Amino acid sequence: MIGRDKIVGLLKEVVSHSRADLTEAVFTGTDYGLTRYANSYIHQNVADQNSNVAFKVAIGKKIGVAGTNIFEKEALERTCNDAIEIAERALPLSYFSGFARPAKYKRFKTYFDITANVTPARRAAVVKRICDKAERKGLIASGALSTSASEIAVVNSNGVVDYQPNTSCSINIIISSEDSSGYAQGLRRRFDKIDFGSLADKALQKCLAARNPIELEPGKYDVVLEPVAVANLLEWLTFIAFTADPYHEKTSFLSGKKGKRIGVSGLSIYDDALDTKGIAFPFDFEGVPKKRVFFIRNGMGGGPVYNLITAAKYKTRTTGHGTPPGWSGGPMPLNVHLAPGKVPLAKMISSVRRGILVTRFHYINGFLDTPRALLTGMTRDGTFLVEDGKVVSGVKNLRFTESMVRAFGNIQAIAKETDLVDTWWSDVGCISAPAMLIKDFNFSGKTEF
Repeated sequence: MIGRDKIVGLLKEVVSHSRADLTEAVFTGTDYGLTRYANSYIHQNVADQNSNVAFKVAIGKKIGVAGTNIFEKEALERTCNDAIEIAERALPLSYFSGFARPAKYKRFKTYFDITANVTPARRAAVVKRICDKAERKGLIASGALSTSASEIAVVNSNGVVDYQPNTSCSINIIISSEDSSGYAQGLRRRFDKIDFGSLADKALQKCLAARNPIELEPGKYDVVLEPVAVANLLEWLTFIAFTADPYHEKTSFLSGKKGKRIGVSGLSIYDDALDTKGIAFPFDFEGVPKKRVFFIRNGMGGGPVYNLITAAKYKTRTTGHGTPPGWSGGPMPLNVHLAPGKVPLAKMISSVRRGILVTRFHYINGFLDTPRALLTGMTRDGTFLVEDGKVVSGVKNLRFTESMVRAFGNIQAIAKETDLVDTWWSDVGCISAPAMLIKDFNFSGKTEF
């Protein structure tokens, strides 16, 4: 960790000497540790310390971006000049309206020493206990345990000075036999808030329950999607549906549906980076305070997220969802929540006469038909047949092909328990999801395993 004073001080100095009309500097620094394990032993330990500074400059309405991972004054000045040279050769962006102005943002704690100080030996001790549990049952443990400490700062020539330190810890556990597997995961900012033993037990129990899986024919089944499976679907929607360009280009299932029914009345999906029960973060990578945005509210359509550029393009206001300079995907919702319901997961399962319980999905493709949010993918690490309210057998994995628009209209129940599910942006966000019971979910194919 470099610290606020040194980061902000050096960025302010370089920005103040820039000859561009407007200059913005975004610092991201991470001290990252990762312990991977497979076949019930640790096979890789990774330690990575790195920092990056991206400069975005404007000359009139022409914008240039350049970055470096050398945090020294000379290198930063050189990179800022590179961004200026790029801007000088760029085409003007007619709707560009400037960089962020200083604004107050919510203050809360996102950095914890107990996570930042975790050693490789402590991670290894956690992994050993997981592997020992698996081996006592004649099973195999695999997965990864990571911890990180990071710093993010945004400084610009309008006077914005934002800084936030962060920590996060995540684990995934796969317990497997010769014909079955079970999965569990955990994510928190504090290392001591993850119950590693309970997660290992959960994955182990799923693996044992899934042994000797039966084969089911493809078709429509009532399905209970556990929180990780729900989050797997939502993660795709963050790319194809919840951002400004797809919404206005009418490729999102939300396009033209504001205030119109697009799901059951109990369904609310929103982005809220200020909810400290999740992986909260107060400002975006343009220095704009985060705002809550509803994509679906009580079953009715809402709107997308915006950054400064797309807000200017579509004549609205930014929602505080700017991404780092150079990111080509536009604004992103990084703190997606699906609001919990009132039904305990166990009661939800007990209400199913005949259906399928899904732990998680993988290999999802969301580009089939984006206006219908048509997704396809595979079940993985714990797929079960439910009959008369009881899990009766493991099931060989199935492929699903389903429109989320159709699925959202077929929701029968939403669980009251939620999980935080890790994503590739876990230092600044995650997906918070409950389980869902959906009627007539379409499974389009089967596998051999």
